Amino acid sequence: MNTYTILIVEDDAKISGLLCSYINKYGFTAKEVDNFNDVLDSFRKSNAHLVLLDINLPKYDGYYWCRQIRSHSHCPILFISARDSQMDQVMALENGADDYITKPFHYEVVMAKIRSHLRRAYGSYSFGQGERKVKAGNLVLFPERFVVMLGEGITELTQKEAVLLETLMTKAGRVVSRGRLLDLMWEDHHFIDENTLNVYITRVRKKLKELGAEEAVETIRGVGYRLNSGTGVSSI
Repeated sequence: MNTYTILIVEDDAKISGLLCSYINKYGFTAKEVDNFNDVLDSFRKSNAHLVLLDINLPKYDGYYWCRQIRSHSHCPILFISARDSQMDQVMALENGADDYITKPFHYEVVMAKIRSHLRRAYGSYSFGQGERKVKAGNLVLFPERFVVMLGEGITELTQKEAVLLETLMTKAGRVVSRGRLLDLMWEDHHFIDENTLNVYITRVRKKLKELGAEEAVETIRGVGYRLNSGTGVSSI
């Protein structure tokens, strides 16, 4: 059985300690950050498979450290914060987070989300050893590396962006419902805000546009989304 390391970036010692106890209790290895001046250095040294990250931190906020970690790793990043506004959740996702949990929270829910993200990233839901390649016209996705290419252009994706794009690419030219995307991207999407999927769609569209695929993802109002056979992308 794999032993996964969870890095806790939380300046409230009581909450951090309780999270650490629960995580260790469930057979994972929890590490707490104590130097909030250089969270990225702590992340590198921890070899963490997943990060729990608060927003309100000394010196720099969680959004800043999320961007720093994301620039070096595609590991799941889950925000845990007392801020419960929709804008805070949107900002977290736009800065590279994979999930958002509001305080106060049930530790069982936190553990369920941790296990879910670990399964998707490394475990029973992750891909096998042989690298797969998904094609839709000239668009090529490498799901294990979270990389998408179009011609000579290449860009990196987050884990959930890769899941989203792969689903659209395998159904290129056909509509994929919002419900189907939610099911694939989150194990229990009842905890997911309606706007969360919109954020990921926007991020994927932006990255495809940077590759030269203009208006590649079409919104089918009231139904879902479709990868078009438009600029740079053709269905197969």
